[in-house]
Amino acid sequence: MNTKQNLKSRLLKLLKEDEEFRYAVAGLIGLEEILKRFDRHEERFISIEEEIKRLREDMNKLREDMNRGFEKYNREFIKLREDMNRGFELVNRHISALGARWEIMAEQAFREGLRGVLEKELGLKVEKWRAYDESGKVFGYLSEVEVDATIKDGKLILIEASSHMKASDILEFRRKAELYEEKTGRKPDRLIAVTPYIDEKALEASKKLGIKVYTKV
Repeated sequence: MNTKQNLKSRLLKLLKEDEEFRYAVAGLIGLEEILKRFDRHEERFISIEEEIKRLREDMNKLREDMNRGFEKYNREFIKLREDMNRGFELVNRHISALGARWEIMAEQAFREGLRGVLEKELGLKVEKWRAYDESGKVFGYLSEVEVDATIKDGKLILIEASSHMKASDILEFRRKAELYEEKTGRKPDRLIAVTPYIDEKALEASKKLGIKVYTKV
């Protein structure tokens, strides 16, 4: 007990009389306080770092959820676009089919109307001549070929009527006339093309092939 009391007395004396010792002790006490503060700050820093880590994990999870949501939306959008494209294609096919059917019907109506005019107004008996083209002479493949034929003043006239004629139509008409001659042994005296519209190349071809064109009918 005396030893402890003596040590305490000596320390107090040193603190009182020895300035260097006093500063050293004060420095140690201050350092300890600083270290304690560092410990407290370190604990707080660790807590903040853990909070940041949790926040980052939550953000990553949110981003993953958003990415999955965007992927699902993109898949649904792509599927919707594909369905719409298929629908548009189906509608276009129907429209094209209707247009082609209407064009055929209009062409047939025009031919029948022209035949009626020739028979009633001009007194010509128009008959439909049909033959099988086994050599593919007219269209380039095996097919049935037909053309309107009439007799006037003893002369055989072949008539090709269409609502619109191109150069290819004129050439086909000429090949029909050649096929008619091959099949019947009689050469047509005249070839007449009747159309409300004919393009320039078709007119040029008709002149070279000796086909009379009646247009603007």
